[in-house]
Amino acid sequence: MHKPAMSASQIWNMSFGFLGIQIGFELQNGNVSRIFQTLGAEVNELAILWIAAPMTGLIIQPIIGHLSDNTWGRFGRRRPYFLVGAILASLVLFVMPNSPALWVAAGMLWIMDASLNITMEPFRAFVGDNLPDEQRTRGYAMQSFFIGIGAVIAGALPWVMTNWMGLSNTAPAGEIPETVHWSFYIGGAALLLAVLWTVFRTKEYSPEQIAAFEQARAEALGIATQTVDTVQRHAAQFVRGGAVWIVIGAAVAALVAWGRANATTIEVAKELYVLAGLIGAFGLIQLVAGALRSKGRDENGFMEVVNDLFAMPRTMRQLAMVQFFSWFAMFALWIYGTPAVTDYHFASPDAATQGYQDGADWWSLMGSVRNGLAAAAALAFVVIAAKIDRRRLHALNMAIGAVGFALMIVIRDPAFLWVAQIGLGIAWASIVSLPYAILAGSVPARKMGIYMGIFNIFIVVPQLIAATLLGFLLTLFFDAQPIYAMAIGGMSFALAALATLFVQDHQVATKGGAA
Repeated sequence: MHKPAMSASQIWNMSFGFLGIQIGFELQNGNVSRIFQTLGAEVNELAILWIAAPMTGLIIQPIIGHLSDNTWGRFGRRRPYFLVGAILASLVLFVMPNSPALWVAAGMLWIMDASLNITMEPFRAFVGDNLPDEQRTRGYAMQSFFIGIGAVIAGALPWVMTNWMGLSNTAPAGEIPETVHWSFYIGGAALLLAVLWTVFRTKEYSPEQIAAFEQARAEALGIATQTVDTVQRHAAQFVRGGAVWIVIGAAVAALVAWGRANATTIEVAKELYVLAGLIGAFGLIQLVAGALRSKGRDENGFMEVVNDLFAMPRTMRQLAMVQFFSWFAMFALWIYGTPAVTDYHFASPDAATQGYQDGADWWSLMGSVRNGLAAAAALAFVVIAAKIDRRRLHALNMAIGAVGFALMIVIRDPAFLWVAQIGLGIAWASIVSLPYAILAGSVPARKMGIYMGIFNIFIVVPQLIAATLLGFLLTLFFDAQPIYAMAIGGMSFALAALATLFVQDHQVATKGGAA
C-alpha cells in the first residue's frame, strides 16, 4: 500500500501556512535586536537576551510533537496546533512593539517564540505525514519557498513603511519607531490568515491509514523493529554522554573564575555562568533519563519522549551534527546582523541616531533579498536533487553560505551587501528543506511529530550555546565588534558542510524519482 502522490495545488495549500509563520519569525529575527537596543540594551547583552528563543524551542517542540502524534479530532492531527499557535503568535506581534521597557520586550520574545513553535513544529511533521518518499523533497522545498516569500515580505516592511509610506523610522530615545509598529501589526494579521488557509484547505490521513502506509514502507525498505537490547544500549550511551556533559560543564564553570579575574567586563563572567549551567543541566537530564530507562520504566509522556530519543535512527544522529553547526551560524546572523551592519557598514552604533535606523532598515531589506533568493533556490532544489543526491547538494549549499558570511566582512559599501545575501540565501533555503526531506524518510510515520520535535533539539541547543557563548567570544577576542560574529558564522557553515558528507540518505526507489 503506497501513499498516493499529491497534486501541485495540494502541496501548495499544505505549505501555504508557512508563509505566515515565517513572516512572524522574520519580524522577530530582523527587529528584536533593534527593539532591545532601542529600549536600552548594550551590544554585549543582546545574545543573552535572545536566549529566550532557543530555550522556548527546546521545551516546546518535543512536547508539541508528542501531543500532535497522539491527537485526532475534528481538525485532524496537526492542524489544531497550527491554529492555536497562530492565534497566540498574532496577538503577541501586536503587543511586542508596544513594550514600554526592556524586560517587557524580553518577556514578549519568550511568548512569541513559544507560540511560533507551537505552530511550526507540527508543520514539519505534516509534510512527512502526507507525502510519499518521492515527493518529500518537493514538499519541503515548497515549505522553503514560502519561508523565503514570507521573509521577503517581513524583511521589506520597515523599509517600505519608511520609503514608500512616509512613516518615520526614528523616535525619541527609548521609543520604538512607528515603522516597526506597523510592520508587526501587518505581520500579525498575515500570519493568522495564511495559517487559516492551510487549516481549512487541507486534510490529514487517519491514524489507521498512517499505520498501513508505514507498514508497507517498512516492508519495502526491509526495516526491522528495534529490540529492547538496542534501546538499552542507547540508554547506556546516553548515561555516559550525560557524565561527559557534566564534566564539560564543570570545566566551563572553572573558566568563570578566570573570566572574573581577566575579562574586560563582568558580562563575560555572567555568560560563562549561564553556559556552564546549561551544559550541566543537560548532563543531569541525560543521567536521570538514562538511568530511568535502564531500569525499564517505559511509560507514556516524558519517558516515551526519552525512549524515542534513545532509539533515534542513525541518519537522524548524523544530521544532528549538521544542524548544530548550521543553526549556530544562523543564530550569529540573526543576533548580530543589525548591530554589525549599523556599526561596520553605516558607522552608526547608537540606536538613537538616524544613521542607525537607516542601517537597520537597510539590513531588514537585505533580509528580503536573502530570502527572495532562498525562495528561488528552494524551487531549484527540486530539479537539482533529481540529478545529484541530497547529501552532496546540502554540503555544497553550506559551503556557499560560508562564502556569503565572508563577503559580509569583505564588502564595506552597504549598497553591495546584496552580493553576500546570495550565498546566505542559498544556504538558508537548504537548511529549512533538505535535512527535513532526508529525515522524513528515516523515521517511523506514527512518530513523525515527536521525531521532528526531537530533531529540533539539535537546532535549539546550538542556539542556546550561541546565545551564551557569542557575546563572550566577541568581547574576549574581537573587542566586542559585532561584525566578527559573521566570521564565526562562516566557520560554522564550513563545519556543517563537512559533517553533511558523513550523512546516510535512504529513499524508497519509485518511478517518480527523488523529487
